[in-house]
Amino acid sequence: MRGDLNPLYVDPRLLVFDKPAGLLCVPGRGPDKQDCLSARAQARWPDALVVHRLDMATSGLVLMARGIEAQRALNLAFEQRRVHKRYTAVVAGTLHNPEPDNGWSTIDLPLLLDWQNRPRSIVSLDAGKPSLTRWRLENPPGPDLDGNTRLALEPITGRSHQLRVHLQAIGHPIVGDPLYAADPPDPSQRLLLHAQALSCPHPHSGEVIHFVATCPF
Repeated sequence: MRGDLNPLYVDPRLLVFDKPAGLLCVPGRGPDKQDCLSARAQARWPDALVVHRLDMATSGLVLMARGIEAQRALNLAFEQRRVHKRYTAVVAGTLHNPEPDNGWSTIDLPLLLDWQNRPRSIVSLDAGKPSLTRWRLENPPGPDLDGNTRLALEPITGRSHQLRVHLQAIGHPIVGDPLYAADPPDPSQRLLLHAQALSCPHPHSGEVIHFVATCPF
């Protein structure tokens, strides 16, 4: 995997990648954590700048800006919630929509970084920041899911580990989650979370553009 890139879209202002699970978005601490999506992109496009991130264990769509003006425009779009993302996840157990809104249900639980157990986050009703996730059944659970449930997820806010903590909080952690699953997952089991769809205003034209990365699980 080292050195590989999977660009889905390239123009003078914008790069869109389908990041594989297991690859950092930005460098971490230590010489063994310098290989990452941003470093690979900058080796090919020196003007590539980070706009947002996915967890190392999460696969799917990542945007990068080309140049500082494009970065500012995309950062503003994120701040104004004009970037819309949809994820696919497989969660433990069978989940039913209790009060669906056109098929969607909502998790509204404030989140806080757990400083003593970083990088974990926790639900904190007293000190947490407002955090909102929408979810709906993507397909009924079938034999191939071993009794688990496939979901479509939409984060309305963008807190650290938001989807992972919210699903754990309602009793259905994402399968393969090494931080939040009830039982330690098999080391060979990846986190079944994928950033599948994204729409955003183009940083130059302002036209809303859409991207999709096929779910690998």
